[in-house]
Amino acid sequence: MSDEQTKSEPSADLELAHAIIESLLEHTTVVSDLIALMAQALDPDTTKALTLTPQWQAYLESRRRLESTRAEVEKFVELYKRETDGNHE
Repeated sequence: MSDEQTKSEPSADLELAHAIIESLLEHTTVVSDLIALMAQALDPDTTKALTLTPQWQAYLESRRRLESTRAEVEKFVELYKRETDGNHE
């Protein structure tokens, strides 16, 4: 395998991983938007009852964690790039 092939493989792997993660994050955003739209269609009493459930609280906590995930992915990408660049010099 040539040096050029070795250099491009980590980049291709990184791009694939990034694309997969980005797709998952986008899907989660779409699902969250759908949940918000559906919640708007409920009457106020049903909405209040729904938001008091453990499932709703778990959903909100998951959304909060997801907000930091995008930044963590970007940090991972930068660290991975530095690591792979350093291994090929």
